[in-house]
Amino acid sequence: MSHSEASPYGGIGAPYPNPVLPGFNPDPSIVRVDGVYYIVTSTFEYLPGLPIYRSEDFVEWEQIGNVATRPEQLGIEDVPTNLGVWAPTLRWHEGLFYVIVGVPGGRGCVIFTATDPAGPWSDGVVLEGLNGIDPDLAWGEDGTAYVTFSGLILSGPETGKHLGIQQVTVDVETGRVLSEPRNIWSGSGSMFPEAPHLHRRGDEWYLLIAEGGTERGHGCSIARGSSPEGPFRAYDGNPFLSARSTIRPIQNTGHGDFVEGPDGETLLVMLGVRPKGGTRAFSPLGRETFVTRVAWEDGWPVAEPVDLAPRPEIVDEVRFDGPLDRRWLGVRRLPQDIARVDPDAGVLRIVADGSTLDAPRPAFVGRRQLAIATRASAVADVSGGTGGLAVRYDEDHHYEIEARTDGAETLVTARACVPSLRQEWTGRLPRGPVTLHLDAAPPETAAFGTLAMTSDVVTLWAEAGGERVVLAEVDGRFLSAETAASFTGRVLGLYATAGEVAFAGFRAVSTENEPAASFGHAADRD
Repeated sequence: MSHSEASPYGGIGAPYPNPVLPGFNPDPSIVRVDGVYYIVTSTFEYLPGLPIYRSEDFVEWEQIGNVATRPEQLGIEDVPTNLGVWAPTLRWHEGLFYVIVGVPGGRGCVIFTATDPAGPWSDGVVLEGLNGIDPDLAWGEDGTAYVTFSGLILSGPETGKHLGIQQVTVDVETGRVLSEPRNIWSGSGSMFPEAPHLHRRGDEWYLLIAEGGTERGHGCSIARGSSPEGPFRAYDGNPFLSARSTIRPIQNTGHGDFVEGPDGETLLVMLGVRPKGGTRAFSPLGRETFVTRVAWEDGWPVAEPVDLAPRPEIVDEVRFDGPLDRRWLGVRRLPQDIARVDPDAGVLRIVADGSTLDAPRPAFVGRRQLAIATRASAVADVSGGTGGLAVRYDEDHHYEIEARTDGAETLVTARACVPSLRQEWTGRLPRGPVTLHLDAAPPETAAFGTLAMTSDVVTLWAEAGGERVVLAEVDGRFLSAETAASFTGRVLGLYATAGEVAFAGFRAVSTENEPAASFGHAADRD
């Protein structure tokens, strides 16, 4: 069946899985090279940074690598939460792949290059003196390289002031900025004009931006002109894409990028959230990558609503019989700096360094939570230390199930931490390997009360020696985009706080309540 025909996949008019990239994958930028699609997304304080996803049909997606596999490429070892790696742009030009990205609190605005998007990527060239965010990279007909960016000042006495969309010309090889920043558009009147992307279509250059803020008012707006330098004329129908004040299941849609689809149609990839609860107020997974189709009328884009068509089940099962794959994340440091695989024993060993999950750099390695309804588990040997299984949003927002040996028994602790509040529950199990469980699911109650308002309930429990103990059921709304500080999303993972803990495998089964077709699980293969 053609992708442009009516879809049997569970979303009306949605021929592709949506979200395209589930879980914490904000600020997508996309390029098509020789019929193959590549997407990069933001990673903020996590390493490795800037994942690269690949697809040949826009249905099956695979993470093939990361741009930043070496800490010195970003310089985010001590970056505050909410800073780090912001809003990359991925482009291809004359045989090279380029990623330009802002790293507030780190190296600044950096351009990376690679001949193969799977890597390795260069150490990066810094554009010295560029004060702004969300950089885009485009080339004019004469080869001039333009960096177009959002003029949010992040340093100096005018920190926080917004100058609209700005542009400079640059030397991409040396990082030299060749012109003074000039304002090219201030958007259509909504706050925070950002995320610019320049695209040429026919004889026109289109300046696609986000405005309205990255929350419920988010949207995509556009202007066009005869040159990459403008002048640009705004579309009267801006924002041409937004879910604001609608009942659509995907909200905050914005920060988009255009690409030609498999059937020659124009596709728009963008970030969005899936809020849950009685008033749809909480988004546990943070900002994910979605797609919709765009038609062109009188030279302006007309976007279809962003339909929900999730994969019905994603099984993420890891055996520790080889090196850690590219999907593992560390917080401000690489996973291999914290954990090592012992293939002979089939375990992952994490050695504590005195940090806890409250620390900016915990001894924690994790993977993106891919659906709200998720059952995660890990088998832990805590004979030599203390550690467990956690879901993390940032250092102030995390829930965990933790174990340690206590004489002839295993002491198990469930813990919920949100700003200014901490609660613990304890239980005991027979000594020996313990299976730790962290299950997230929508509340079962249909009553219009407190639980009906939340996104999900997180259950923390454990089992060992034929016994089990359910320690806590915690309201999940506190680990969501609307309550946590970070611009990221939930990350499920393993950690140690004392001694050494050995984990024999990790498993997370994510399911969707909404009807959807079976797209397969290529997005979650390594």
